[in-house]
Amino acid sequence: MPKAISRRTATLRAREFLKRHLLIDGHNDLPWVIRNDKIARGDVAKFRLDKAHNDADTDIPKLRKGGVGAQVLAAYLPTAIPHPATVTLEQIDVIRRIEELHADVFHPVRRVADLAVARRRGKIGSIMSVEGGVGLEGSLAPLRMWHALGMRIMTLCHNETLDWIDSATDAPRHDGLTDFGRSVIAELNRLGVLIDCSHASPKSAHDVLDVSTAPMALTHSNAFALCDHPRNAPDDLLKRLPANGGIVMATFVPIFMRQQTLQAVRPYQDQFGKSRHDLSQGEGIAADTLSRSGWERDGASVLADHIEYMTNIVGIDHIGIGSDFYGGPTPPGLEDASTFPFLFAELTLRGWGEDALAKLAGRNTVRVLRDVEKAARTRS
Repeated sequence: MPKAISRRTATLRAREFLKRHLLIDGHNDLPWVIRNDKIARGDVAKFRLDKAHNDADTDIPKLRKGGVGAQVLAAYLPTAIPHPATVTLEQIDVIRRIEELHADVFHPVRRVADLAVARRRGKIGSIMSVEGGVGLEGSLAPLRMWHALGMRIMTLCHNETLDWIDSATDAPRHDGLTDFGRSVIAELNRLGVLIDCSHASPKSAHDVLDVSTAPMALTHSNAFALCDHPRNAPDDLLKRLPANGGIVMATFVPIFMRQQTLQAVRPYQDQFGKSRHDLSQGEGIAADTLSRSGWERDGASVLADHIEYMTNIVGIDHIGIGSDFYGGPTPPGLEDASTFPFLFAELTLRGWGEDALAKLAGRNTVRVLRDVEKAARTRS
């Protein structure tokens, strides 16, 4: 039996591990945080990403301290926002401005080989995703334009059902994907864009698995069996990922992690698991406070339960990490982008070896992205 080590020693080992192995965080809504910042208002230069923000979960010092080697930056927008096609482009522009203004830190990743280039240069790979297909407005053409601008992952929908796909947190209208939805999947396969079904209904995700010719991802979802929020992945969906070659990436959102937290916050949610549209400011603050309070264990321990549960279903080659930092509530011990080593320390204490940890950290995600690229080349 291996000799037991202290948590401090495990954390030191985790930090050294992240110097040797690539950590890819599969989802972060930093561009939306910059857009909503009262000072920056979408201006990347004014946000001062190179300075530590005490009230923000993501900035360059935190990413460096956390050992993040590549970061997926999401061009997220709410479904109901006016002019979604324009806003999608504005969010993509924020990501490109991050890459341009902080070119000494971020290296754009437009193909898998760029990840190795970023690592050799001591930079953080920047992987662009679009979160929510509301900006398509019934056309496939924006997919090609977003891809040309750098999109390599697409989260099909957000919290609301669209004209072509049912959301996990809204009333279903299509029993999954429509014919147009299937054409979206085919075009993303052709372009070599990783399809993310994190916000899709389980039936929609199953429909994607039925028609996709490339691996699929759940870039920020946990196990429904451990926390029954509709955004989490049920066992029957997880069981299909290995045959598809896909990946599920465990996320740090408190109400997706801990059943007691979800139950405490439910009075502030609608029937589908979203925040109620009529929440007062005080109720919103109360819900955020409940998300952070009452944890009998730290977030790394709770999230490790999800990681081990899902790994037991999908296998070690189909698991990753997607924090979903978005400026909202975070669990104790996983408050911001500097805390990734604590999760790896927890898993080390549970007996995870270096090879398994390396797969979780980024090796599996690299393989999925590479397989998506290969599948696109095969179609062309």
